[in-house]
Amino acid sequence: MKLSFLCHPTKDLKKSLSFYREQLGLEEAWREGEHTVALHLKGNSEVQLMIEIDEGVPAGGVFIVDDVNKFYEDNRLTLNFIKEPCDIPPGRYAIFNDIDGNSLRIIDMTNETYGE
Repeated sequence: MKLSFLCHPTKDLKKSLSFYREQLGLEEAWREGEHTVALHLKGNSEVQLMIEIDEGVPAGGVFIVDDVNKFYEDNRLTLNFIKEPCDIPPGRYAIFNDIDGNSLRIIDMTNETYGE
C-alpha cells in the first residue's frame, strides 16, 4: 500500500477549493466532474490533497494497491469494509475502517483507458 492522497470531505466544493487555493496557496492537480478536486501540496510531496463532496466518510488516507478486488477478497473476513469495491475512472475503489474506526480508502489503477 502506498499513500497517494489525503482525502478531506466537504459539503461545498467551491468554498473548500477557494479556501485551499486562496488561504493556503495550493494549486489544482486534477478534477473529476463537480464532486472531486485534487491539489498539489507544497514541497516535494508526491501525496496530493483530495477534496470531495461528503459521502459520509471522515477524512483519511487514500492508498494505492495493485488490485482492489484481490485485496478485498484476501481481507474481507478480517477487515471492516464499509464500501465494497466499485468502479471509478482510474480503476477500482473500496473503503474499510481500522480498529479505531478510521477510514482507509484503497484504489487501483486497473482501468487502462483512463487518461487516454
